[in-house]
Amino acid sequence: MQKQERVVIDAVSPQINGGDFFIKRIVNEIINVDANVLVDGHDVIAASVLFKHENARKWSEVRMHHTGNDEWAASFIVEKQGFYDYKVQGWVDHALNWQHGIERKIDDGQHVISELLEGALYLEPLLKKVKKNEKEFVQECLACFKDESQYDKAVELAVSEPLHHLFYTNPEKELANESRTLQVYVDRKKARFSTWYEFFPRSASEKEGQHGTFKDCERLLGRVADMGFDTLYFPPVHPIGEVNRKGKNNTTEAFEGDAGSAWGIGSKYGGHKDIHPELGTLADFKRLVKKAKELGIEVAMDYALQAAPDHPWVISNPEWFKWRPDGTVQYAENPPKKYQDILPIYWENDNYKALWQECLDILLHWVDCGINVFRVDNPHTKPYYFWNWVMLEVKKKHPDVIFLAEAFTKPKVMQRLAKEGYSQSYTYFTWRDNKHELTEYMIELTQSDQREYMQPNFWPNTPDINPYHLQGANESKYLQRYALAATLSSSIGIYGPVFEQMIHEAIPGKEEYYMSEKFEVKHYDWFIENKITLLISKINKIRHENAALQQTNNIRFCHVENDNLMAFYKWDQNKTNELLIIISLDQYYAQQGTVQLPMHELGIHEGQQIQVEDLVTGSSYNWHSEWNFVELHPTLPFHIFKINK
Repeated sequence: MQKQERVVIDAVSPQINGGDFFIKRIVNEIINVDANVLVDGHDVIAASVLFKHENARKWSEVRMHHTGNDEWAASFIVEKQGFYDYKVQGWVDHALNWQHGIERKIDDGQHVISELLEGALYLEPLLKKVKKNEKEFVQECLACFKDESQYDKAVELAVSEPLHHLFYTNPEKELANESRTLQVYVDRKKARFSTWYEFFPRSASEKEGQHGTFKDCERLLGRVADMGFDTLYFPPVHPIGEVNRKGKNNTTEAFEGDAGSAWGIGSKYGGHKDIHPELGTLADFKRLVKKAKELGIEVAMDYALQAAPDHPWVISNPEWFKWRPDGTVQYAENPPKKYQDILPIYWENDNYKALWQECLDILLHWVDCGINVFRVDNPHTKPYYFWNWVMLEVKKKHPDVIFLAEAFTKPKVMQRLAKEGYSQSYTYFTWRDNKHELTEYMIELTQSDQREYMQPNFWPNTPDINPYHLQGANESKYLQRYALAATLSSSIGIYGPVFEQMIHEAIPGKEEYYMSEKFEVKHYDWFIENKITLLISKINKIRHENAALQQTNNIRFCHVENDNLMAFYKWDQNKTNELLIIISLDQYYAQQGTVQLPMHELGIHEGQQIQVEDLVTGSSYNWHSEWNFVELHPTLPFHIFKINK
C-alpha cells in the first residue's frame, strides 16, 4: 500500500537525466536548488534542501523560500572536493498552519479560546528543542493559552513574530516527503579555470634537424610561464611504432629519420608506460614536471588508447585487437582520414576486464609520476561506460586529476562524455566565427542544462585543425580569436608556437596544416616576441586577476547595432568583479557602435556615473548613460573594461 504522503515534490533542479548523472561544481561554488513543492488543500507547507559531503555523517539543512506559483528555492555552498548528496524535503507545517489560521480568525473578530488550546499542543514539543531563554517564552505562551483570564495577552502572543520564528526554526516534520537523492561532484578550481599551451617536445631543440628532449623543454618553461599559461600539454611522449610509420605530410611511406606520428604508440622500446628514448628518460620527465610546478605550470599528458602494429600489447594480449580471417588487423579509420600506423583496440573482447585494468594502471602510473591533468584522445571511439568507471576509479584516490575530452564530434556524443565525468570538453568554438554563431553557441553552453555538467575549453587551433578563418589571416584575426576564447570561456588553449607565430599554410581545401608537425620534427625560433605574444601575455594576466573571467556561465550579451561588434557582460559569483568585453570581428576595418549597458544587472539607473577601466591599455572613461559609443580598430580589436561603480 502507498505510504501516507501529502506533499508533492517535483521538477527538482539542477539535475541531469533525472539524477542519473551528477552535476559539477568547483570548491566554494554555490548550488542554487529549485523545486515545485505543493500540497492538496490550503495548508501551510515548508521545504528544505538537505545536503552532505560523502564523508559527512549528518545532513546539513537550508530552508527553501517560496518564490511564487508553488516554486521554492534555496542555495548551499560546496566547500570540499568530492561528491555531495542533496535532496529536497517538504512537509505540512501544522504549527504554522495553526498560526496562520488563528491570525485570520482574530482579524475577523472571532473568539478563539478553542484555537488557543489547540495551539498549546503545538507548543509542547518546542520545550524539548529550544534554548533556555526561548523555553521561558514557550512556557509563558502555554500558560496564557490555557488561562482564559489572560485571553488578550494570549491572542497577542499567538500571532507574534517570536512565536512564528520558533515554529519556523523548530518544525515538526510530520509526513515529510523527500525527492530522489541527487549528486554533485566538486572539483578543484583548475577544472573550471585553466589556460593551456600545447607544443611538441620533439620540436624543442635549439638546433635545426635535431630531435628535442625534455631538457630542451625545460629551457622553454620560463617562456610558457611568462605568457601566463598554467597548463603545458604535450602530445604523446611514448615510443612511436616503426611498423607502418607515417612519413612527412602524412604519407604512408616513412624514410630513414622520419619521426612518425606521436599517436602511433608502441614499439620495441615499450608502450603507454614508457618514454620515447629520444626525448630522454623517465627521470628527465619527472624533473621537467617538477620544474614546471615550481613555475605554476602543470604538465598535461596525452592519454591515447590505441596501439601501433608493433606495440607490446600486440604480442602480450593479441585478444585486445580484432583480427581478420587472413590474420591481419584492420587499421584505424575516420573517413576520409586513414591511420595505417594505428591499431584500434577491440573493446568487445572477452578479456575486456584485463584491458580496462591495464588502461587504469596506465593512468595511475603517470599520476605517480606527478601528472594530474590528462587530455584524452578521441574518447568518443571508446565505450562511454569505460570512461565513467576509469575516471571515478582514478578520482577515488586522486581527486585532483582532471580529464579533458578531445572529441570534435556530434553534439550528443560530446554531451554524453561530459555526463560520464569528463572535467572539461573541447568545443565547436574553433569553427564559430561570426556574431550570430558565437552568441548562439554561448547561449547553448551557458543557458541550457549543459551549464551543469559540461565545462567548455576553447581552442582557436589544434595540431589537427587549421580552421579556414586562420588560413592566410592577418595579425588582427589572431588577436581577435584569442580575445574571444579567453573572455568567453574560462578554460582555453592554443597550439604553439604555430598560433602566435601565425604559421597557417594549409593543405588546399582542407582544415589541416601543410607539412604538419604531427608527422615530423619542426624547428622554431622559440623566443620570437611580437604583438600577439605581448597581448596573449596581457590577456592571460587579466584572466588571472579577474574572477569574472574564471568562470564561463555568468554571461549576458549586450545589444550593439553592429554585427561586426560583439559585447557581453561577465561577473563573478559575488558580483564583486564585473567586466564588459567588446570585440570587433572585423580584421580589416575600424568598427563603431553604441553598446547598451545591462542596467538592471549592474544595479544602476540612467544618469548614474560608472567608470570603465580598459584593463589592456589602462585608459578610463566615465559613462552616464545606458547607451555608450565605442570604436575599435584592427590594431587592437577588443576592449576588456572593468566596471567601477
